[in-house]
Amino acid sequence: MYRLISQLLLFSDLGKDSILVQLAQALRDLEQDKADRYELTGRIHAQIKRLLDLSTRCGFDKNLWHCYLTWLLMTNHNSFTHTCERVGAASEGSVNHFAKNDFAVFRKLFDYDFGPAEESLGIDCFSTVCHYQAIPKRERLYNRDISAQVQALCAQLEQAKDADEMFQLVTGYYRQYGYGTFAMNRAFRIKTDEDGLEFLPISNIDRVKLDDMLGYEKQKIQLRQNTEAFLNGAAANNVLLYGDAGTGKSTSVKALINEYYDQGLRMIEIYKHQFHSLSAVLSEVKNRNYRFIIFIDDLSFEENEVEYKFLKAVIEGGVETRPDNVLIYATSNRRHLVRETWKDHNDMEHHGDIHRSDTMEEKLSLAARFGLSINYNAPNPKEFREIVLFLAKRHGIDMPEQELLAQANTWEVRHGGFSGRVAQQFIQHLQTLQSGN
Repeated sequence: MYRLISQLLLFSDLGKDSILVQLAQALRDLEQDKADRYELTGRIHAQIKRLLDLSTRCGFDKNLWHCYLTWLLMTNHNSFTHTCERVGAASEGSVNHFAKNDFAVFRKLFDYDFGPAEESLGIDCFSTVCHYQAIPKRERLYNRDISAQVQALCAQLEQAKDADEMFQLVTGYYRQYGYGTFAMNRAFRIKTDEDGLEFLPISNIDRVKLDDMLGYEKQKIQLRQNTEAFLNGAAANNVLLYGDAGTGKSTSVKALINEYYDQGLRMIEIYKHQFHSLSAVLSEVKNRNYRFIIFIDDLSFEENEVEYKFLKAVIEGGVETRPDNVLIYATSNRRHLVRETWKDHNDMEHHGDIHRSDTMEEKLSLAARFGLSINYNAPNPKEFREIVLFLAKRHGIDMPEQELLAQANTWEVRHGGFSGRVAQQFIQHLQTLQSGN
């Protein structure tokens, strides 16, 4: 195995601590009789445990060795994978020669015979992971997107007749999905430390679609039109969704990822205290073949907060322009994002109505930089009842309509008024009662 991976060129940057490299070194030491058998068994078992841990997180099944090799191909960052993501694989050229040689190596790794090593050490861990049956587990315990993609491509590679067919399958994947974490995940948060910027996948995503939300048809049409224009490379606006709490603003934005993920839409959720990292985020994503929504939930600023200046510069007005593949979607309970006080309104000269400090004007200019503002009003009592009936039917709540609505009205009075969120919480309450009976 060590001789095989030494032949890799484009995919050679596997990392010295990777499972593949560590296993190859252990098997080389076994062949050359350079280490104690018990030590080698421990080293191999340590890597098998790492493989099992990775398989649990990513939802691998059946042949975990094949899934792992497929995952390596899907996540490796090199000049070839980057080019394939942008323009696809060229029909000819020197880089294809190197790439096909690498795929020939991976073909041999797919078919690698672990039998001699198992016989020599008296172990069966390789046979077990190559014929694995994963324990059924809830979707929240693993990344469903990664699991589906890896297992689908892995099954195709297992059926490929040769390395050339593997080349066509994997480069087709790069062209359709890209490579790395952006290819296999829908949404991300960011982490910044001394090592730089890191994108952290959000695996537990609500699979809601816009059609799952009752009402707000005009608002949903506006969101779809703007987002589809963005995906098609046409002119599109940054979006501010504002209005009453619990009306579905955040849910509407999150639903877009489920609607348009297969068309290359990705979401990066950023918090207010991270606005200073916005420029770094844009630098990382501007050359990727995806469309990114930077999502800022519950955006608002108090009087003395100045983070909004970072956001203003990114949206419009900074030295570095916002990339064409990035839009900002924000939600807020405040139309103008910043809490307004009587002091703001009275900060004027007695003659000419000119702001002395221009403080108010600077604050209001942030909201004005969102080209599309969409209002989400709280539902009226009739609309609230319709939402309750809609959700009750979807979740199988068996209760006479009159009794259901009477209880919903009581719940609404005690839990904050008419909103979709209150209706959802009421239905969840009824589900809890039913499950306890």
